[in-house]
Amino acid sequence: MEKRKLGFWEIWNMSFGFLGIQFGFALQGGFMSRIFQTLGASPDEIPALWIAAPLTGLLVQPIIGYLSDHTWHPKYGRRKPYFLFGAVLSSFALFFVPYSSALWIAAGFLWILDASINISMEPFRALVADKLPEEQRSYGFVLQTLIIGIGTWVASNLPWLVEKMGFTQEAPAGVVPEYVKIAFGIGALVFLISILYTVLTTREYPPKDLEEFKKQKKENNFFKDLKVSFSTMTSTMKKLGVIQFFSWFAFFTMWSMATPALTNFVFHAPAPDKKAFDFTIASQEATFNIANKLYQTAADSVGSAMGLYGLSSMAFALILTFYASRAKVNRKYIHMFSLIAGGVGFLIMGILPSPIYLNISFLLIGLSWGSILSMPYAMLSSSVDENRMGMMMGLFNMFIVIPQIIAALGGVIFLSKLFGSSPIAPMLLAGTSLIIAGLCNFLITEEKAIKG
Repeated sequence: MEKRKLGFWEIWNMSFGFLGIQFGFALQGGFMSRIFQTLGASPDEIPALWIAAPLTGLLVQPIIGYLSDHTWHPKYGRRKPYFLFGAVLSSFALFFVPYSSALWIAAGFLWILDASINISMEPFRALVADKLPEEQRSYGFVLQTLIIGIGTWVASNLPWLVEKMGFTQEAPAGVVPEYVKIAFGIGALVFLISILYTVLTTREYPPKDLEEFKKQKKENNFFKDLKVSFSTMTSTMKKLGVIQFFSWFAFFTMWSMATPALTNFVFHAPAPDKKAFDFTIASQEATFNIANKLYQTAADSVGSAMGLYGLSSMAFALILTFYASRAKVNRKYIHMFSLIAGGVGFLIMGILPSPIYLNISFLLIGLSWGSILSMPYAMLSSSVDENRMGMMMGLFNMFIVIPQIIAALGGVIFLSKLFGSSPIAPMLLAGTSLIIAGLCNFLITEEKAIKG
């Protein structure tokens, strides 16, 4: 069946659910480390507490990809049932995670949250390839990135916005402030509503041959399909995997370590260690409260600055959206220069430690983020079997989660030592990793993947 070209609003509607998905990811990425620190985690413990996120992605995405490839319902379609199920679970986890009373509870909610977001997210990538003809795929993935940028910027600033509405930053030791809880509640609602919007406004194409599809569904099994998918993995997919490895190592380092690194190095307001205070002594409790308020304010500033990478990725995607709607883009070189720009942004944090330059850093990082969310998927979709798109997108996720697992299991802490003992060392590691990722784009040589 030949796919017709879709108009802007049709592509917008089918991608709108990513607004909610990114609300989830932005709140998770910007504030989970803060919640962990509030509950007593030291900076060295934080990457290991994040292990839930990549592990759930490694397990969930290939399975969901396989299931969605082999799902068809005349009313609900192929990918939409997974959007909705993931949205319900994600909204539940987002609402309750800031109410965690202990580290193990917060880490458990992170498992639930990341698994649920992955259930919704993976089919969205496959939906673009399902619905759009080859010549519109760059356009489709870039438009997704535009919506993701909007979600990142708004969600990253939610706690700051709620605090400006009059909710207090103050909270007892080991308790997440009320305004952060409200921000997560808003994020949960946005997640569910945006997914519902896509489900209600988007129709999916049925399989080309429904009877053949039903026959293959009976014959196929997950492990057989997984083996075939591994064996048919294209060289372009493997090369993209190398780029993804260094890219996502960098961003995992940022998500897990930016708050402890930047509140300390840039704002000189590290999280106070509640174990060092005797709360039966009024003066020590008062000292803790002052230090904690400074930390919460600094963490808000870090969160707002991180939101700028969503804003610049949005601007980047908007420009690319207009260009890609009229002409083919060179995906390889766009991705290369965007990743290098983000790497430079991270390095600036260590060279010029001030809030003003921090904003510039995250604006540059946003160029990388905008490209990471679009260019690799556009290149991948041009080099894999469309009938296995969900599974291949799920397998491609391995190149995202494996570097994060390595980072969480000590890679960040160990490799950061190469850049000294300063609190900013993890950000310098992230910058170096992103520049390496950019240079690895020279590996991509397939013309169809580069230009679509």
